[in-house]
Amino acid sequence: MSYMALYRKWRPVVFEDVKGQDPIVQTLKNQITSGRIGHAYLFCGTRGTGKTSIAKIYARAVNCENPRNGSPCNECAACQAILAGRSMNVIEIDAASNNGVENIREIREQVQYPPTEGQYRVYIIDEVHMLSSGAFNALLKTLEEPPSYVIFILATTEVYKIPITVLSRCQRYDFKRISLETLSARLKELTDAEQIPVEERALRYIAKMADGSMRDALSLLEQCVAFHYGTTLTYENALEVLGAVDSTVFSNLLRAVLDKRTTDCIRILEEMVIQGRDLGQFVADFIWYLRNLLVLKSADEEETLLEMSEDNLKLLREEAKLVDTDTLMRFIRIFSDLSNQLRYASQKRVLIEIALIKLTRPQMEENLDSILQRLTDLEKRLDETPAVTPELLEQMAVRTAPAAGEAAPVQAAQPEKVMLPKAQYEDLMQIRKDWPVIIRDLGGSIRPAFRESELEPGGEQCLCIVFQNAGNFQIASRPTVLGQLEQYVKEKYQKDMNFKVRLRGPGEIARRMYLCEGEAEQVIHTEITIED
Repeated sequence: MSYMALYRKWRPVVFEDVKGQDPIVQTLKNQITSGRIGHAYLFCGTRGTGKTSIAKIYARAVNCENPRNGSPCNECAACQAILAGRSMNVIEIDAASNNGVENIREIREQVQYPPTEGQYRVYIIDEVHMLSSGAFNALLKTLEEPPSYVIFILATTEVYKIPITVLSRCQRYDFKRISLETLSARLKELTDAEQIPVEERALRYIAKMADGSMRDALSLLEQCVAFHYGTTLTYENALEVLGAVDSTVFSNLLRAVLDKRTTDCIRILEEMVIQGRDLGQFVADFIWYLRNLLVLKSADEEETLLEMSEDNLKLLREEAKLVDTDTLMRFIRIFSDLSNQLRYASQKRVLIEIALIKLTRPQMEENLDSILQRLTDLEKRLDETPAVTPELLEQMAVRTAPAAGEAAPVQAAQPEKVMLPKAQYEDLMQIRKDWPVIIRDLGGSIRPAFRESELEPGGEQCLCIVFQNAGNFQIASRPTVLGQLEQYVKEKYQKDMNFKVRLRGPGEIARRMYLCEGEAEQVIHTEITIED
């Protein structure tokens, strides 16, 4: 006997064999057991989800002499004839090649004659959306009022192309994609029956690549087994045959992108090319990897949305800490656009390299999310830059002191020393030290307006914010802004501080050094008198 492909050999023959479509199966079984048989059905959904298989099972079930719980027995003469393709009661029509009005007229002529054996004549029209407008119109009357012994089962992957007049005459059943667990369990069941040695991790990866299609899963499994016939099918073997990439490569690629290491990104891509990986699949898998990171950062119960092991989930959590949500959305947009371009591109590698350069260099783009990315990078660098204080200026002056034999630079004016009570000094120093962090945490209009501001004492439990720019001064003068700042300080430092603002005067130079009265007295061992 000639070899038969796995998806044909293991096609379901009873409703119990159908996986992943339990609501539809149960509904059809109930119709058969109760005798409430409809005259027109529309099965719609993605490829490989069981539309044609269920249609054939249903055709046998309605003609079966001894149905069992709604399923055909597959042993009676009617079932055997339909299984062998000898029965005149079940007619399968491919609408892709029989889509004209004359083909539908033939059907209209045939339905006038009752079946010679069995109860129903069943017409299964596959890819029905391929029918022409005239063919659909010719089918309408027959579809609405067929003879009592005729059943139409229409199957399509593009239901939006079906005229509403046809939809309204059919019972519609939407076939959903089959889950990863269901696909993996079915593949495990079949490999055990076929005595094929395979790793469970490889089966899960094949199920993932099938994207909810049982037929695609069986075809991919058969392809991998054929390449590594006689040996155990491992996860690495599956990656090799399907031209896919291990997730660790995407982790390294993401880190290189975030660190702006363009050369390393291109080298990773070059390694994929050398290994013979499919570049289109590489892009699709990287988009899915970024999607998982986005879900991990956005959803509350991410474990239920990410179908992966706990070890992989742990690694993904570490990656998620390195990147923010807006950046991930920008990456996904760029690679989604790239995925559409690759379909008809002859130089796929060049397009991917350009996309990687865009990821590492946001300045190449002028759209909104790229500008936001550049602003985020700039703010990060500014936050990491230490604030310029009089103390820092003195340290810089010491470091730039002239060497022996060099001319001494012009001596800068000595800062004015201001003595403060200990409580005021401590409040000023503590808030001054954390001022960049406070500005960043408050965000909103405070973040850009307060970036070049400075603090000076304003009295007991009061600090004054000094601005150089009049526009920023106007923003800071709002009571809501100062109230927000005071509330933040109260919650974080448990201090009731008041804030006021002023605009630096023309020619005014910030050259003040604040000292604590008690500490200064200890240093010079004498009492300090502050004159009015």
